[in-house]
Amino acid sequence: MRAAARPALFDASTQHRRALLAKVHVAKKVLGLDDDTYRAVLLRVAGETSAAKCSDAQLVALVKEFEAKGFTAKAKKPSPRPADHPLALKARAMWISLHQLGVVDNPSEPALEAFAQRQLGVAKLQWANQREGNKLIEALKAMAERAGWSQELSGVAPAMRVLVLRRRLVDALLAKLKAADVVPADWDIRRAAWHLGGVEVRNVALLEHGDIDVVAKTFGRKLREALP
Repeated sequence: MRAAARPALFDASTQHRRALLAKVHVAKKVLGLDDDTYRAVLLRVAGETSAAKCSDAQLVALVKEFEAKGFTAKAKKPSPRPADHPLALKARAMWISLHQLGVVDNPSEPALEAFAQRQLGVAKLQWANQREGNKLIEALKAMAERAGWSQELSGVAPAMRVLVLRRRLVDALLAKLKAADVVPADWDIRRAAWHLGGVEVRNVALLEHGDIDVVAKTFGRKLREALP
């Protein structure tokens, strides 16, 4: 007499349940829920504090609840939020400007984080204190000075400092464009902005932040195209 065939270790319903449980646990991790918040969701949606105690229908309801909060089965853990304290914002603006000047190859947030980590020895720029943040800014200023972008602000009113620095950035970019023979030596900002990007600058002395940014991006793009 033939022995009865051994039952499959997992039938279809068991596999389905395991998949639902896995989604619930992955959703908790992806959404960054702490244990108390996670249990509160389970209790509200399924009336249980443990996914293992939930029925298949309750697990489906939990997955739908997490999906409504932004979870998908293929979702990756959200990227950490960029550092947002004032020194980090200043460092990010300088980093992008240095990219326009051709000093920094990669203007991305991860590249700035890596640079900050080397300079400060902190894992995340968000964790840098005031002293560490100032050290990073000084390092970026030194790079700017070497690239011909003056950071000297003695005698400049605090309210005007950002605007003055942005105008100097445009001047430094134009000087580099001339040195690279991208534009003739006698071109001014108005003429270069128009011929390189179709940007109309009516009065250089009255350039404001938005106009300066457009000109800086135009000059920076053309400069990087000309760099070896």
